[in-house]
Amino acid sequence: MNTKVNLAGVELKNPVMTASGTFGSGAEYSEFVDLSRLGAVVTKGVANVPWPGNPTPRIAEVYGGMLNAIGLQNPGIDVFVKRDIPFLKQYDTKIIVNVCGKTTEDYIEVVERLGDEPVDLLEINISCPNVKEGGIAFGQDPKAVEAITREVKKHAKQPVIMKLSPNVTDITVMAKAAEAGGADVLSLINTLTGMKIDINRRAFAIANKTGGMSGPAVKPVAVRMVYQVANAVSLPIIGMGGIATAEDALEFIMAGATAVSVGTANFYNPYATVEIAEGIEAFMKKQNVEDIRELIRCVK
Repeated sequence: MNTKVNLAGVELKNPVMTASGTFGSGAEYSEFVDLSRLGAVVTKGVANVPWPGNPTPRIAEVYGGMLNAIGLQNPGIDVFVKRDIPFLKQYDTKIIVNVCGKTTEDYIEVVERLGDEPVDLLEINISCPNVKEGGIAFGQDPKAVEAITREVKKHAKQPVIMKLSPNVTDITVMAKAAEAGGADVLSLINTLTGMKIDINRRAFAIANKTGGMSGPAVKPVAVRMVYQVANAVSLPIIGMGGIATAEDALEFIMAGATAVSVGTANFYNPYATVEIAEGIEAFMKKQNVEDIRELIRCVK
């Protein structure tokens, strides 16, 4: 039985990976999860300099999921290269580095620094606010998506994954823009913008007012967007958004995802990723599926 999948020439032993920002860079989960059992570990966003993140409170539970406005807090590329890459290299898994920035130059600086590091793929988080454009996310304007993809590709030595924001009118327009810019892989969806109000305090539950909503409640939206994008572009897709079980993961795969990322589920079930990988194998055995590729985009 073959569970291997291929993302832009990088072979993963199975399609299950972590979602950026929910798994740190692997160390805090390594006592629960044998990272060697995962297709890949996707790190928390890494910037060219340390980012302090947003003021607290910055997480709130909501029905069917959670809101977060962490603000991409991270120690910066120097610490990441010195501390996190050597840690992950101990395991037999692929390393995908999520890259964030406030300007195109920020992204390029990180991408260039990672050029000679032993990492397998770069995931470019274009849901970051573009400071030069008045704070609108790079990923909300197709011209900006194409431009930043093209710039990153000029400087990247590893294959480039563009992570798409769902907070747009038509996700396929963004996917086509990333493809036109030379993206190797797409990942979607990032979080949906949401809000929660604490009625007793008569105040926003999160200091930032809005946050990114993730968890089971966003899954039907995410599956729909993955299906649309799979039918609009010819790039491999990493699907994510509310995946908590193998059944969830298989929905994304059948809709057109080559691989899947597990995010919010890690917070309440630190074993989720390995359980999902095992569940996919069990499903394939039960259904006499010899090769996972039979399932990818099998629903037309």
